[in-house]
Amino acid sequence: MALPHRLAPEVAVDFEPLANVVDEAFAPSRFRSGLLAMFAGLALLLALAGLYGVMSYTVAQRRNEIGVRMALGAQRTHVVQLILGQGLWLVVPGIVLGALVALGAGKLFVSLVFGVKPSDPLTFLGIAALLVNVALLAMYIPARRAAGVDPMLALRSE
Repeated sequence: MALPHRLAPEVAVDFEPLANVVDEAFAPSRFRSGLLAMFAGLALLLALAGLYGVMSYTVAQRRNEIGVRMALGAQRTHVVQLILGQGLWLVVPGIVLGALVALGAGKLFVSLVFGVKPSDPLTFLGIAALLVNVALLAMYIPARRAAGVDPMLALRSE
């Protein structure tokens, strides 16, 4: 009979560092979080491309109007502000609606994030600021293109 303080030679003992054990324990959660982050980044890129396309199309459709504004004395900065302001009217309701949906669905994702409450105001404000900045970036190129419209070309096409 073996004494309790002696190891039985037929039992396999595997020694592993604690860091490896913790990494293995959190691997599924880390994978889900990474996958969610990847899809969120892809959604952000698609939104950026879609908003850029919509604003480019809008600027192209309004080229004559913008040219007339420029001919009547509108400054380039005012035209850029006009286009960016109108674009933000498309973005802000989406951000508000998305925040409301995220508040409702936040309880589903509690297990994916550690240390963040589902209704953390700092996180919501940070994400809203990120989305507004990405939207402004997507709209800036079409707005600059609108500000560069030659008034004489726009008036000739009228």
